[in-house]
Amino acid sequence: MGQDTMATSFSVVTDGSITTPQGFKAGGLHCGLKKTTRNDLGAIVCEVPAAAAGVYTTNVFQAAPLQVTRESIGSDGLLRAVLVNSGNANACTGKQGDADAYEMRSRFAESIGVAADQVAVASTGVIGELLKMDKVRTGIDGLPVKLAGSREGADDFCQAILTTDLVQKMVCVELELDGKRVYVAGAAKGSGMIHPNMATMLGFVTTDAAIGSEALQQVLRQSTDLTFNMITVDGDTSTNDMLVAMASGLAGNNELTAAHEGWDAFTAAIRYVCEVLAKAIARDGEGATKLVEVQVNGAVSDDSAQAIAKTVIGSSLVKSAVFGADANWGRIIAAVGRAGQPVNPETVDIRLGDIVTLEQSRPVGFDEELALDYLKGDTVVIRVDLHNGEGTATAWGCDLTYDYVRINAAYRT
Repeated sequence: MGQDTMATSFSVVTDGSITTPQGFKAGGLHCGLKKTTRNDLGAIVCEVPAAAAGVYTTNVFQAAPLQVTRESIGSDGLLRAVLVNSGNANACTGKQGDADAYEMRSRFAESIGVAADQVAVASTGVIGELLKMDKVRTGIDGLPVKLAGSREGADDFCQAILTTDLVQKMVCVELELDGKRVYVAGAAKGSGMIHPNMATMLGFVTTDAAIGSEALQQVLRQSTDLTFNMITVDGDTSTNDMLVAMASGLAGNNELTAAHEGWDAFTAAIRYVCEVLAKAIARDGEGATKLVEVQVNGAVSDDSAQAIAKTVIGSSLVKSAVFGADANWGRIIAAVGRAGQPVNPETVDIRLGDIVTLEQSRPVGFDEELALDYLKGDTVVIRVDLHNGEGTATAWGCDLTYDYVRINAAYRT
């Protein structure tokens, strides 16, 4: 376990996982939805009814599993499990897709002995194709014996939710509340079709903290706005974006509310977990070679800073320049100017890392070779100071490469 440098209220558990919080098991298997033998069906299960919260895509075309999960969480704010498949999004699949999502919920609920409305469902993969339910049914029936409260079970789950991802994404932290050890953990998938307006492609947070569903929803929404909603890979918001949190309450702390003295520490832990996962998604963008971070300061408000940061991070020209290690600050200032936010065109500073390229909206001579070396690194930070207020924001993304086109030109085939 290593001490996190961003906060003193919690520590990172280096070997932790989504099964580290008390009460959780996870697992995964290959049921045949993917052409490869990689796991494509997984689940997280809690041994007790867990307080639950969720945020969902704002895309008008919402996949069938989102409706099922909304209903499950909305029934009483409690969940016992979440079932996830990859390889097929079950999106834009009509009434049959709805029926398949509900069948997945009821069949898995029966297999683990819980009520159907205590199970959430999530799917990711190709849009517009019906699920191969014969394979899904067989997979669901074999999944309970794969569930384990171990790192292996968590790893199997993480593999089961991947599509074009190159790496698994998981993080765990530890903090103390009311003298009790409390864990917060998360896992996510996402690599392409990433421009969330709620959460990431798929994200899952587990904790053993005692907290009600309404309070958990508040924390999750606030954390999402500052993390998952501040990343972009390609500007496309998926039909299946979903972030679900479950809290077992088994840590034994006093129930968390905004009045609890540990509230800030807990919310910081949730936000950290979400930020780590969000940045991992940006870094693992399809074909990406670099993580790009855009820091905006001096905006008229935080909301304005967020809009500007996301415009810069989402610019195809900025992303292409970063890929080519071209210190073309003109693309950055052009993105700032088209963000639709109040900007004084006479007071903007731009830095690439610590290299000043623009000061008070005037070019500054800089060492091109030094800038080239910096932009060749695997992490690039673009700093924009507007000198126009107190608003700040940070957004994350990646470079735009030849491989992004190659991957998405043949996604279905």
